Amino acid sequence: MKKSRPRLAIDMDEVIADAFTAQRLWYQDTHGYRWTEDELKGHHLGDLATPEHAAGMQALLHEGHFFADLEVMPGAKDALKFLSQHFDIFITTAAMEYPASCAPKFQWLQKHFPFIPALNIVFCGHKSILAADFLIDDNVRHFQHFQGQGILFSAPHNLNVEWSPRVANWKDAVAYLMQQHPQTEAP
Repeated sequence: MKKSRPRLAIDMDEVIADAFTAQRLWYQDTHGYRWTEDELKGHHLGDLATPEHAAGMQALLHEGHFFADLEVMPGAKDALKFLSQHFDIFITTAAMEYPASCAPKFQWLQKHFPFIPALNIVFCGHKSILAADFLIDDNVRHFQHFQGQGILFSAPHNLNVEWSPRVANWKDAVAYLMQQHPQTEAP
C-alpha cells in the first residue's frame, strides 16, 4: 500500500510572490521614502508611511491589479517544483482581504507556477480551515488554530516575531521539510 503524501500549504505574498519589494518601490517612487534595513525591521511599510500614503497603498491593493506583476521570490519556483515531487502542494492565500486580487493572483500563479494544479489554489480568509501537515507563511496569525505545523517564512515585518520553526529562504524551507519527512516517496 502506497503511503499518502504529506500536504504542504504555502502562502503567496512574501513567500512565493515578492509583494514587499513592489510596495517598497511604490512608496519610494511615488512618495520618496528611502527606508533603511534597520527602519524596516519588524514593521509593515504602511506603519512607516504617513496615514495618507498608507491609504494610497491600501487603495492600490484593493484594486487588485497590484498583484499581477509581482516578482517571484528567489528560489521559490525551483523549490516548489522539487517539493511537488514529495508533497501535495496547495497555494493558500488570504485573498479575501483584497477580493479584487483573486483574478490577478490566479493569473500570476498560472504564469509562474503552472505545475500547481488550479484545484490546489485556495483563496481563503482564515487559514484555520486548511487541512495540511505544514503551512509556510510570513504571518504567524495564520498559524492560530491551524492543525498542522506552521513554518514562519522570514520577511522584514516579522523579524522581531518569536516563532519556531522559521526559515530564511527557500533553500532553508526545502531542507527543513525534507528533514521532517525524509520518508516521503517521489511519485
